[in-house]
Amino acid sequence: MLKKIKAEAYAPINNACLLILAGTALTWILIYAKTILMPFVIAVFFYIVLNTIAVWVHKRWQIPHLLGVILGVFLFLGVAALSIAFVSNSISSFVDGANSYADKLNDTIAWVLHHAEKVGIKINSQFIADTINKLPLLNMAKSMGGGVVSFVSNTMLVCLFLIFLFMGGSSDEKNSLASTIEQQISYYLIIKILVSLLAAAVTWVILAVVGTELAFMFAVLTFVLNFIPNIGPFIATALPAPVLFLQYGLDWHIAVALILLIAAHFVIGNILETKWLGKGMDLNPVVVIASLIFWALVWGAVGALLAVPLTSIIKMILERSEPTKPFADLLAGRLPFK
Repeated sequence: MLKKIKAEAYAPINNACLLILAGTALTWILIYAKTILMPFVIAVFFYIVLNTIAVWVHKRWQIPHLLGVILGVFLFLGVAALSIAFVSNSISSFVDGANSYADKLNDTIAWVLHHAEKVGIKINSQFIADTINKLPLLNMAKSMGGGVVSFVSNTMLVCLFLIFLFMGGSSDEKNSLASTIEQQISYYLIIKILVSLLAAAVTWVILAVVGTELAFMFAVLTFVLNFIPNIGPFIATALPAPVLFLQYGLDWHIAVALILLIAAHFVIGNILETKWLGKGMDLNPVVVIASLIFWALVWGAVGALLAVPLTSIIKMILERSEPTKPFADLLAGRLPFK
């Protein structure tokens, strides 16, 4: 009887140790096989969204499920191709005007140095000028071009996985784990896509009105970055500032653009998204930040974009087993151990 009591007392510790070992092994697999796993996971999320939309369209307008899926895939590929074309054109025009931007930057730095000398601050102007002239704008553009090629190849791999996923079908059991994951993740992703589209559209309107040359590119980046919780909208708000500075210098354009962007992201992220998502994925804010760091270290930018849904899936899996349920409660911010 005493041995049984001791075994029950040490059960949470044993479960924690086993979970740590399993997590370590899984992390190694995620890093080692990320070339294949990342496109596959992206394909799974696209499958969930497209399947949900196809089912909704079929119920509303009696469009065949397969036709709805095909239309969704072609719509995604069309939007992706148009986005790449517009972004590439924007980058090309920006690089063409790099010399004029460099002149504006040098003039601004000369103004700063002149006023710094008036108050007795000495700065090595030659060093700053040489650094500015060596800015690798062309190399950055080339690296972006390489990123476009990588994006296209990964898109083809995602489409291949999507074909196999739709051929395999989905589970018919409404209470199964796969069905529960699909329902919750599809709701989260669809709301997140709508919110990100709204944020991207508002960003494009604001930057276009102010006259930013790369307005469409920043709108696309806003759509993508909005999937990164907390940090993404902040980065999306700050990104246009250097371009506006190169175009207009230190004047009202930067102030107006930043104020409007901050207000738009606050309303969209903290009011609309909170209202539409409700409790969201039932994850503690600290866990969200920790998962963002973990998945970014494991899978880079893609991991940061998928951090919340991936962590939520892990939480739902942990909830299914009684020994691991306390760890799922911990991810939700509920302290299970008393």
